[in-house]
Amino acid sequence: MSNYEAVIGMEVHAELLTDSKMFCSCRNEFGGEPNTRCCPVCLGMPGSLPVMNRKAVEHVIRTAIALNCVINPNAKFDRKNYFYPDLPKGYQISEYDNPIGESGWIEIDINGVTSKVRIRRVHLEEDTGKLSHVIGDESEVDYNRSGVPLMEIVTEFPPDMHSAEEAYAYVTALRSILTYIGVSDGKMEEGSMRCEPNLSVRPVGYEGFGVKTEIKNLNSFRAVLKGAQYEIDRQIRILQSGGTIIQETRGWNDARQETFSQRSKEGEQEYRYFPEPDLVPLDITQEWIDEIRKTMPELPRAMRERFVSQYGIPEYDAGVLTQARSVALFFEQTATLCGDPKAASNWIMGDFARLLNMEGIEIHQSKVTPTHLAEMIKLISQDVISGKMAKELFEEMYETGADPRELAKLMGPQISDESSLGAILDEVISSQRDVWDALIAGDEKKFGYMVGQIMKVSKGKANPQQVNRLLRERVQSS
Repeated sequence: MSNYEAVIGMEVHAELLTDSKMFCSCRNEFGGEPNTRCCPVCLGMPGSLPVMNRKAVEHVIRTAIALNCVINPNAKFDRKNYFYPDLPKGYQISEYDNPIGESGWIEIDINGVTSKVRIRRVHLEEDTGKLSHVIGDESEVDYNRSGVPLMEIVTEFPPDMHSAEEAYAYVTALRSILTYIGVSDGKMEEGSMRCEPNLSVRPVGYEGFGVKTEIKNLNSFRAVLKGAQYEIDRQIRILQSGGTIIQETRGWNDARQETFSQRSKEGEQEYRYFPEPDLVPLDITQEWIDEIRKTMPELPRAMRERFVSQYGIPEYDAGVLTQARSVALFFEQTATLCGDPKAASNWIMGDFARLLNMEGIEIHQSKVTPTHLAEMIKLISQDVISGKMAKELFEEMYETGADPRELAKLMGPQISDESSLGAILDEVISSQRDVWDALIAGDEKKFGYMVGQIMKVSKGKANPQQVNRLLRERVQSS
């Protein structure tokens, strides 16, 4: 067991869902031909002036409310000065000493234990362009992303997280909140949410802090988990061998599953912050905050707890179903319509999730509606179709969006009458004589096999409950 513990802070950048960029009217949209969604403002041309995007400001206020922050009534923008090819002005308009949100917190769950992670600040800035390194020493820059409204959420110091698992739980909980309140799509694969753990290690019981490193621009939950754990282990190995940790920025090589050095870490004084002279300070009134608060939806944790108490589903199910608001709403509508919340949960987390993942789409983009799924669950409970038939019917419904009752008519009814099932049972016993003899001799393992053969011969239409009862009666009478 290691004598060291990790200390982890987190910076999360989230691009905001607005129609236009932060300080100009260029479209805020992912993709497109490089350098086609730019103007003199987001390209930093001399004489161009920024105009603040009100919707972006409201999104950050909305986030600050969701993260239990104190909202600064006089937030202001500053210039963060540094040179990099993807930053055309040579500075970034950001918020420094007067951010919109401060002193917040969220709760995370690890192995059934709830803990609080404090939020130091939630501030608004503009995104940079995107730099791509091509073959050789050449690089290409795309300024389509330059000027996109970007929100940064920074955890408090001293940090509250001490393991890679806590870092993972934090970013997943945060993403759920941001997507629930509609401020960001959270699509990490598109770069609209990037995570940057700042971590160090120290001897257990030591109250000071070690030298920290920052892992830049992690774009998946798995990368957060694996990257943080790798960096923790790397620092411990260095200290145990008598080495010294260097304060630096590191990247994550997903193919090699390891971090690598990028550059020495800048200090705040190197950015030469000063108030942005082209923008007036924000005047965030209590009336404005209250208006935004009225539009806040139920947040993931509250919805999860309500699902457990209202629908009686397990906490695990509720946790999975409330990760995305579209899934939670789909479940709630289905459960209400069919009257069987657990069945709704099983279908959404099982076959439905599998097909959605295969196609790479969200639940609200599928052809299946809550009404259709609820009707299919009713068909099962009414013994119109068997569970095996339902799986076939669901795949057809997923592909076509057809009404489940119409599909059930085309499939034919479930076989439930004893005479028809008895004939199928006789056929299976005749063709599986050795298995049948072993079953009646006491080999209970053969019972499930015989049930499976009956379902196969009936093409999945046999009523499973009836099959089990009739087969058990036949065994007992033999």
